[in-house]
Formats: sequence, C-alpha cells, structure tokens
Amino acid sequence: MVSTTLSSPLSPAHPDDTAGATVPFRPRGPVSAAVLHHLVDGIATAHTVLADAAVTASADIERDDDLQLALFVLYASAYGAFPALRPDLEWDPTLIATRRVIETAFEASLRRSVAVPELPAPTADAVARALFALTGAEGGPSLSRHLARKATLEQAHEFLVHRTVYTLREADPHSWAIPRLTGRPKAALVEIQSDEYGGGRPDRVHAALFARAVRGAGLSDTYGAYVDDVPVVTLASHNAMSMFGLNRRLIGAIVGHLAAFEMTSSIPNRLYAEGLRRLGFGDDVCEYFDEHVEADAVHEQIAARDLAGALAEDHPDLLPDIVFGAAVCLEVDDRVGRHMLDAWARRVSSLRGEDAR
Repeated sequence: MVSTTLSSPLSPAHPDDTAGATVPFRPRGPVSAAVLHHLVDGIATAHTVLADAAVTASADIERDDDLQLALFVLYASAYGAFPALRPDLEWDPTLIATRRVIETAFEASLRRSVAVPELPAPTADAVARALFALTGAEGGPSLSRHLARKATLEQAHEFLVHRTVYTLREADPHSWAIPRLTGRPKAALVEIQSDEYGGGRPDRVHAALFARAVRGAGLSDTYGAYVDDVPVVTLASHNAMSMFGLNRRLIGAIVGHLAAFEMTSSIPNRLYAEGLRRLGFGDDVCEYFDEHVEADAVHEQIAARDLAGALAEDHPDLLPDIVFGAAVCLEVDDRVGRHMLDAWARRVSSLRGEDAR
C-alpha cells in the first residue's frame, strides 16, 4: 500500500552533527536534485539558472513535481526539518535566490488560479462574517464524509500518509507570524498556538498526538518518511502555507490561511475520528482527531475575530491578503481531497507509484 521509504544517495560532508544523515526521499527532477546536492553535500550548482528555466517551461507550477519538491526542500532548510540539510547553508545567497525564483512564480500562479470573494469592510465583525461565509460555503464531495462512511482500511492509511507532510510539523508554518504581529492579533495567535503546542505539556503537542496516531496505524512517524509517496498537490498545499509564513510581506495571507484552517477543522476531524473507529482503530489513533473537535471549535472564533478581524481593523491595507490567504487555504486543501477521492473512485491509489519516482 505504501512503499518502503528509501533514502537519497546524497550524504552530508559537513558539519559533523549531520554526518551520516540522509534525506528520506528522492529528487523529482533537475532542480530538486541540484538543491538537494547543495544543501546536503555543500556543492553549489547552477540551481538558480535551472529553476528560472524550469519556471519558464512549466505548464503549471502548482502541479510541477520538480519545482514543488525543490521549494519544499528549501523551506525544510528554514524549519530545520532534516538533519542532513546543512544549517550553515540556510541563508546561502544562491539558495535564497532559487527559492525566490520558484516562490515568486508560485505566488503569482495562486493569485491567478484561486478565486477570491469580494472584500468585506475592514472591521473585525465584517471580516469574521465574511470568513464564516467563505468557509461555510458548500463545496464538492467531502473527504471527511467519505472517511466516516465509506473509506477502506487502505484508504485510511493513505489519508494518514498525506497528512504526515504537514501534521508532523503542525502549527510551525503559522508560528512564523508571531514576531511579526502586535497587539490583539498577536495575543490571539499566541493563544491558538499555545494549544497547538500542548499548553506546556509535551505529550499534548498536536504534532506529537499525530505521531502517536500514525504509529498506532502501523506507519512511520519519522518526518519526511512518505515524501516520495505523496503527490505534488500535497507538497503544494504545505508549500503555500510555508511561503505565506516565511515572507513578512505576506503576513496577511498567513493570518487568513490560519483563520480558514481553524474554521474548517472541527467538523471534519469529528468525521475522521468516526471513520477511523469504524475501521477498528483505537484511541491511540483517534485521540489526535478527537482533540481537534473541541479545540478548533474554540479556535475558529478567536481566529476569525480576534486574529484576522483585528488585523484587518488595525491594518486595512492587509485585508486583501487576509482574504486571499483564506481562499488559498480552502482551494489547495480541496485539491488534495479531490485528488484522493478521484483516485479512490477509479479504484487506484492516491499515492505515487514506483514508476513516478
């Protein structure tokens, strides 16, 4: 069902604390290969030139495996997600230049492809109402309802594999916004993130709860173990929030993204827990989803009014990006869900096969 995780043949030469480390996935083309070669082995190549040419040639950067994996790796360097990525190269000018080439094109593509509703008035109440209307709109087929009622055991495992790319690092992309906010929005974000990080209890950190869930389901909780397996839409979903979080000029977008994320979490997580229990999973797997039913019902109110609404009220110039970030969250996450449902409707795996690697 899920392939055995293979490590890249790349290996670090320096510094000592990365000796012997590898990244648990393979390149998906020349740009991601060159970026990995630089970040792991410290050997600079013409990846910026390669990235510029690849962006120009790409038919759809949002679904370009090579460029999205390259961007994922560049963001992983900032997160410290993989020991094999040399920390002394985090701010290497050529790697930053390559990141800017890819993410500039990615952002432009999202601004073209994602429909953004009419902007509300820049008041906390108006923004909150607009976000509740946006997140409450009826979409297409529901992944959470499918998991609750129809999913097979194999499909449930695939669902968890897709979720490992973000959820084993849950909350980290949105936390980049904390030092960039002040006043009411900052206090609201810290309140939300405190819960995400367990309120001071390491065993209650949401990423740790999810790690227990995937272990309980018989999967690996090693971060990145399934990057080879997930399709490009899953990488792009994670990359969108990382891009918003890591770029100070996109502070509005990451706030809007988090608001939409929290406002569309409680009911789906209840359905995910129902489906997993229907398939025979125990509390070790379902606890993560149970936790989000109550927590995110509270978080959605804070995120809509005290975070996104207050930010728009304090800085009306950020309102377009707040709404844009929320719309992107809904669309890119829907793409992942539609990909899974479409594959399962055709009775095939939603994960990449060996021939795609």
